[in-house]
Amino acid sequence: MALKKKPVTGMKDMMPEEMEIRDYVISLIKDTYKAFGFSSMETPCVEHIENLCSKQGGDNEKLIFKILKRGEKLKLDQVQEEADLVDGGLRYDLTVPLSRYYANNANELPSPFKALQMGNVWRADRPQRGRFRQFMQCDIDILGEPSNLAEIELILATSTLLGKLDFHNFTIRINDRRFLKAMAAYSGFAESEYDHVFITLDKMDKIGLDGVQKELEENGYEKEVIHKYLQIFEEITNDVEGVRWCKEKLAGYLPEDAAESLEMIITSVESAKEAEFEISFDPTLVRGMSYYTGTIFEISMDEFGGSVGGGGRYDEMIGKFTGQNTPAVGFSIGFERIVMLLLERGYQIPTKRQKRAYLLEKKLPQTELLHVLEQARKDRAEGLQVMIANMKKNKKFQKEQLAQQGYTDIVEVYCEKQ
Repeated sequence: MALKKKPVTGMKDMMPEEMEIRDYVISLIKDTYKAFGFSSMETPCVEHIENLCSKQGGDNEKLIFKILKRGEKLKLDQVQEEADLVDGGLRYDLTVPLSRYYANNANELPSPFKALQMGNVWRADRPQRGRFRQFMQCDIDILGEPSNLAEIELILATSTLLGKLDFHNFTIRINDRRFLKAMAAYSGFAESEYDHVFITLDKMDKIGLDGVQKELEENGYEKEVIHKYLQIFEEITNDVEGVRWCKEKLAGYLPEDAAESLEMIITSVESAKEAEFEISFDPTLVRGMSYYTGTIFEISMDEFGGSVGGGGRYDEMIGKFTGQNTPAVGFSIGFERIVMLLLERGYQIPTKRQKRAYLLEKKLPQTELLHVLEQARKDRAEGLQVMIANMKKNKKFQKEQLAQQGYTDIVEVYCEKQ
């Protein structure tokens, strides 16, 4: 039977044109984030299955690629439950591994620790445009900083990066889980029902206010409670005034510092931003990860029609490893979606080096070959990208291919006539 040529479903081969963009974006990410004081670090792609299934990752825990035990540990004749078969899994995000990393190495790390982590993650998801089963994530996190300075720096660093990639007029939507809980409590929902209510609220951008009302009614909640809840979203505005309105309206339910902190984040980012974008208070923003404890945010772009990044504060996750909570907040950009949008718009790398190709006639003497090699060395020293190739019979087609690869200067080298 012939071997399969196509990659596994939900994964893809990278062509050179895409890799050139990816390499450039990775380089720009590192340069930009390091300028904001972030340090590169790395964790293994395989995590303990107990960590991945700790009810921190929401629906992603249903999408884990699990790994069988190896060698003597795998005893198929004694299997009674999954734990007898599995002891690890491919990471579905970078946040859970980062929390384990920090818990294990905190004594050797600065405080606060500003981490930059890039790497592949895996989810057994249904593939679609901009979504794969293996994909690169790019996270920046600040661990050990309790104040909203962490959120401000993360938003400024991420938005600066997107601006450098010629993304403009995007929106960073921001909310706080404490606002979500305060609105639900004010309306009369039981605390045990919050997560179910938030799941429905999270569909607001797809089904609208009427759709949310209908679903909440179908789930058996009292009409008076639903009416009081949805009235909040009819009256609130998506700016600092909306935050102040919540502070007054939800007094007794919303901690005072929550409103003050969110207002400070929005106004500070507006004043200090380096790129063209809007930061908008969105009281319907939920984000699915159960580990978020405070501020949450997402990046929206009209040209994609969905989120191309997000994050938030998760002050309790590291405590799951150490028994002591540690302030933590992170921001992740959708690397694959960003690259996809750049490819679709025909993005040209601004710092691309000039490319020169030398095409050698067949049976070129060694002396002349050495001359070409020496000239190529000088070209590279001057910053050029140089290719040396033997001339093919169909020289015209060969030169067309080189031109498609960006070789603007093609030098044909022939044998000297005797």
